[in-house]
Amino acid sequence: MPAEASTSRSAPSPLTERQEARRRRILHASAQLAGRGGFDAVQMREVAESSQVALGTLYRYFPSKVHLLVATMQDQLERMQGTLRRKPPAGDTAAERVAETLMRAFRALQREPHLADAMVRALTFADRSVSPEVDQVSRQTTAIILDAMGLDDPTPEQLSAVRVIEHTWHSALVTWLSGRASIAQVKIDIETVCRLIDLTTPRE
Repeated sequence: MPAEASTSRSAPSPLTERQEARRRRILHASAQLAGRGGFDAVQMREVAESSQVALGTLYRYFPSKVHLLVATMQDQLERMQGTLRRKPPAGDTAAERVAETLMRAFRALQREPHLADAMVRALTFADRSVSPEVDQVSRQTTAIILDAMGLDDPTPEQLSAVRVIEHTWHSALVTWLSGRASIAQVKIDIETVCRLIDLTTPRE
């Protein structure tokens, strides 16, 4: 089955409405289980039962728990982006707006620490086979930051700054979840790295 899944995932066809609904049930069940007990609480058999799909069907969508939890993180970020678009950040500068956006996203994860820990652990454990899901998480995070910056066509230097900001945000999540950083320190680190936006903004 893993070989077949890998082949089909290299060129995925669009999901039907019924398949998309099934996928959403799976992601919802994954988030619910992770929210209650973290990474270890997400067992594929329980996810299948909670989402009312056959275990074999679940594995066709997500070949492993790591695949599933990384996809769950992408789904959570997509929901955050929708919320942020309905209520955009209010900072005067792009750097302030990005910092506010990332802290709002951070606080949303803070409200679900077990879920946050499960998703971050999955990202840490992800190997090359999970690259499509990891790339989706990165693209979603980039889109959230570019939305806050108000950019549709960033320069290579701006994209480089965005990548560094993403790395810092992810690292801040890890250090906070492990108890090695306070929320106040996370806020300082995020605000500091967001100053890169000003340094890479093209001069008139």
